[in-house]
Amino acid sequence: MQTSFYSDQELSELGLKSFGKNVRLSRKASIYNPDQIEIGNNVRIDDFCILSGRIRLGNYIHIAAYSGLFGSEGITMEDYSGLSSRVSIYTVSEDYLGNGLTNPTIPAAYRHPIKGPVTLEKHVILGVGAVVLPGVTISIGTAIGALALVSSNCEPWKIYVGIPAKAKRERRSDIILAYQSRLEAETQDQNH
Repeated sequence: MQTSFYSDQELSELGLKSFGKNVRLSRKASIYNPDQIEIGNNVRIDDFCILSGRIRLGNYIHIAAYSGLFGSEGITMEDYSGLSSRVSIYTVSEDYLGNGLTNPTIPAAYRHPIKGPVTLEKHVILGVGAVVLPGVTISIGTAIGALALVSSNCEPWKIYVGIPAKAKRERRSDIILAYQSRLEAETQDQNH
């Protein structure tokens, strides 16, 4: 019986750099440069997502429908991080100031793109429609609100909203970390 997710056999045939256990990757997702994509355990990637470039996904990660990860400079999503629908993460952006021509059909000598890896640390969550620009690190436990534009690094355990995204309040770490410990203990018990 065929489901909407690839089987383990089909995942191995995609040519991914690596993938773990319980990976649910939609057949309707678009995967470019699969040999540069690493996927951990307990990861779900929904319909109509685009994964392109150097991407490393940790454990217990969800990427909701229509999200795009454009990682030619490298995207890392650490454990327990997630993206709501229509989130876009870019590691390369055009220079809008006019220091060069723009778009990928132009030879590199005539362009001046802005580049940098993007990291989402543990327990980061991005709300629907959020956009992350090149070179940004979103620190542990940070939540990004719907439609926010993240153009600079974010502090740990804060909730950011707006354009550009600004910290508005603290996010609780005690409960999140307690649940993480319980889940990991339970999982370890099941594996023995």
